[in-house]
Amino acid sequence: MIAGRNVASVRMVAAAWLLAAGMGAEARAQGWIIDRRPTIPIQRTFEVRELAVDAKLRDQAAEVQVAQTFYNPGSTELEAEYFFPIPEDAVVENLVLMVDGKELPGRLMGKDEARRIYEEIVRGKRDPALLEYMGRGLYRTSVFPIPAGAERKVLMRYTQLCRRDRDVVEFSYPLSTQKYASKPIQRLNVRVAIASKDSIKSVFCPSDEARIDRAGDHEVRVALERSNATPANDFRVVYTLAEGALGASVLSYRPSAGDDGYFLVLASPEVKAAESKPLPKTVVFVLDRSGSMAGKKIDQARKALRSVLDNLREDDLFNIVAYDDRVETYKPELQRYSPEARSDAGRFVDNIREGGSTNIDAALRSALELIRDDSRPSYVLFLTDGLPTAGETNEFKIADACKRANLRKARVFSFGVGYDVNARLLDRLSAGNSGASEYVKPDEDIEAHVARFSSKMTSPVLTGVRIEFADSDVNRAYPREVPDLFDGGQVVWAGRYRRSGRTNLKVAGKVGGDSRSFEFPAELAESDRGNAYRFVERIWVVRRIGDLIDQIDLNGQNKELIDELVRLSTQYGVMTPYTSFLADERTPLHAMTENASKASVALNQLESLSGASGVNQRGLKNYYRNAEQADGAILADAARREGFDAKSGGMAGMMGMMGAGAAPASEAGRARMMGGGVGYGGMSGMMGEAQATAKPGQPAAAPVLLGRAVGRKDAQGQGWDQARAETVRQVGPKTFYFKEGRWVDSTVKPEDAAAAKVVRQFSDDYFNLARAQSADWNQYLTFSESVVVKLADAVYRIDPAEETR
Repeated sequence: MIAGRNVASVRMVAAAWLLAAGMGAEARAQGWIIDRRPTIPIQRTFEVRELAVDAKLRDQAAEVQVAQTFYNPGSTELEAEYFFPIPEDAVVENLVLMVDGKELPGRLMGKDEARRIYEEIVRGKRDPALLEYMGRGLYRTSVFPIPAGAERKVLMRYTQLCRRDRDVVEFSYPLSTQKYASKPIQRLNVRVAIASKDSIKSVFCPSDEARIDRAGDHEVRVALERSNATPANDFRVVYTLAEGALGASVLSYRPSAGDDGYFLVLASPEVKAAESKPLPKTVVFVLDRSGSMAGKKIDQARKALRSVLDNLREDDLFNIVAYDDRVETYKPELQRYSPEARSDAGRFVDNIREGGSTNIDAALRSALELIRDDSRPSYVLFLTDGLPTAGETNEFKIADACKRANLRKARVFSFGVGYDVNARLLDRLSAGNSGASEYVKPDEDIEAHVARFSSKMTSPVLTGVRIEFADSDVNRAYPREVPDLFDGGQVVWAGRYRRSGRTNLKVAGKVGGDSRSFEFPAELAESDRGNAYRFVERIWVVRRIGDLIDQIDLNGQNKELIDELVRLSTQYGVMTPYTSFLADERTPLHAMTENASKASVALNQLESLSGASGVNQRGLKNYYRNAEQADGAILADAARREGFDAKSGGMAGMMGMMGAGAAPASEAGRARMMGGGVGYGGMSGMMGEAQATAKPGQPAAAPVLLGRAVGRKDAQGQGWDQARAETVRQVGPKTFYFKEGRWVDSTVKPEDAAAAKVVRQFSDDYFNLARAQSADWNQYLTFSESVVVKLADAVYRIDPAEETR
C-alpha cells in the first residue's frame, strides 16, 4: 500500500504509541489485505471500520469467529487479497472465510511456502513490514474487489487448541497487523467466554484493561471494547485451573542464563456460593467534614459512606469517625452490623455537617484506638480533601503517630479528594500501614471511587498474606506488602529470581483467627523455555520503576536509586515524567552521569506535595507500583488520566525541556513551574510558555511520555510534527531511540555501533540474514529508516535501499 518513508511513518507512530508488553511476534496474525496490482506498493489504503472477535473456549479448545469490515477510501477499485499469518505453534483448523456472505476460496500454506510468499511480497513491494512473519504459516485467499468508497465484510471462523502449561491456559487473538491499515479501528470488540470442567481460579489479561466477569468457578466472560484503536500487540487472556479453596500459579521468564529471571504469581480463592457466610471484618470510616467539604463534596462523601455500610455483612464490626478541628465518633465503641445498626448509622451520616479546620492526626488516632481485636482483619478508610491545619500539622509526625497507634495492624486506605491534599502524607500513611492511596480528581465522583474499593473488600478469604518459594532466592518482589485476598479477587505478585528449576510455592495467611498455609508445585523457567511469558519482565520493570519513584518520594533522592531509574527507563523505554528527556534526539543514551543529573533535577518536582502537580505525580507513581499491564497505550492512558499529556504540555513537556537544557523563559514561566498556572497544575502552563517563546526555526519542547509518538525535526527543517514521527519505538523486548538520523538499539554502545556490520535493505545479504536468524528477530529488520541493532552477539546497521530511478 504506500512505500518507503511514508509507510514507516505510519507504522512507527503506531508502534511508539503502544509499548509492546514484551510479547514478541510469536502470535501476530490478524488478517490484512494487500492490493495485488503490480504497480501498487504495500500501502495503507484500506480502513477497518469494525472488528468483532467472538471466542468460545471450552477445556482448551477455542472456537473463534472474526468479523472485519474493510473500507476503501480511495478513488480507484482495490484488488484485495486477504492474508492471515498463522500464529507460531498454534493449531488452527477448519478455517473458513466469507466475503459479504460468500465463501472465498483460500489455501493454508506451511512455513516453507509461506516464507517464499512473504519474501516475494517484500522484494516486489519494497516494504520490509512482512519480514516479521517469516517462519509462520499462512492462509491466503483469492483476489476480491473493493470498489472505491465501498465496504466489504469479511467473516472468518476457525478452531484453535489453546496453549496449556501445567495449570495455566492461554488464549490469544493477534491484533498487531492492524498497523497495516491507514487509520485506527473505529470499533473494536473482543469477547471471550471461558467454560471449564475444572475450577477456574485466576483470570489475568496482561495485554489490556479488559472487563472480567465471573459466573462461578467454571465460567468467565472477558470483554474489551475500544474506539479508534491501533493495537500493536496481541489480546491475551491467561487463566489458571485448580481445585480447592485456593489456587496459585507461576508464570516465569528468563531472558538469558546470565540474567535474573522474572516471575508473576497469580493467587485466587474459589468463587463461593452466594449463600456462603463470609469471614467477619472490622471497618472504620474516617470522614473529613471540614469547611472545604461544603456543597457537592460532602453530599458525595455521605453517599460514599452509605455505600460502605451497604457492603457490610452480619458479624462485621464498624464505626464512623467524622472530623474537622474536633473529632466525633458515631458510637464510643465498635458496633456489630445489623439492619437496625445500619439504619441508625444512616441517620448519623445524614446529620454530618461541614465546618471547621482539619485535624488529621487526632482523627486517625481516634479511629485506631477503636480497634482492639486482631483476630479479624481490620480496615480504616480515611477520606480527606485538605491539608492538616489543626492539631499536629507536620506530615512526618502525623505518619509516625498513626503507625505507633496502629497496634492491631489495621490496613489504612487513604482517599484524597481534590487537589488541596498533601499527597505525600497520604502515601506515607498508607505505606506505613500496609494500605494504598487513591486520588479523586475534582471532576470525579467520590462515591464511585469509594464504592468500587469497598465492594472488593466485602468478604476477606485470606489475610496477612505471605508468599514465598522454597529453595529459590527471589528478590525485589512487588507489591512489597501483599494485599489481603478477598472473595472474587486475586493477588498479582511480581519479582525476580536467580535459581531456576522446580520448586514449591507457599501461600500463607490467616482465615479468621486461624493460620493457614497452602503449597503448590511450581517451576521457575530456564533461559531456553521460550518467550511465551516475556511480558512478565516488563510488568516487573514498570512496578520496579514505581517503587524507585516511591522510595525517592518518601525518603529523598539517592544516587543508586536515580541511576537505576535512568537505566531501566533507557533500556525498556518506559518514559516517566522524570526521564522523558531520554527521548530528545540530542540526549546521548549511555551518558549515565549526565542523564542521572538531569533526572535528579526533574525529580525535584516531587517537592510539590499538593495541587494538581503533587496529586497527579502520586497517582501515576501508584499506578506504576501496581501495574498489571505493561503495554504503552495503557500506561499512556494512565498518565493522561493523571494529568500528564504530551499534547497539552504536561509534566512530561516540562521535564523534556529541562532535559534539553532549556529553562523557563520568563518569571511567569518559573512561577508556573513551581506549582501555579493553568491546565494540569502549572505544568502545561510552563510548557505553553516555552512554546510561546521558542525562536523561529527552533523546536519547542516536544517530549515522549511512555513511548508515545512525539515530533522530531525532519530532513527539510519543517519543524516538529507530532502526527507522523517519533523518537522512541518499542519492538518486542527491545527499545529503539532515534539518534543522529537513525534508530539505535538501547543495548548498543556507541563504540559497538561504530563497528557495526553494514547491510543494505533488500540486498541478498539482507534476505540471507532474515533466513539465518530466529524468526522472532526478523521484526528488527522491518524499519524503513537506518537502524542499528544487536542480534545475538553481533551488531548490524541496516541501511535503507538505494532509491531507484
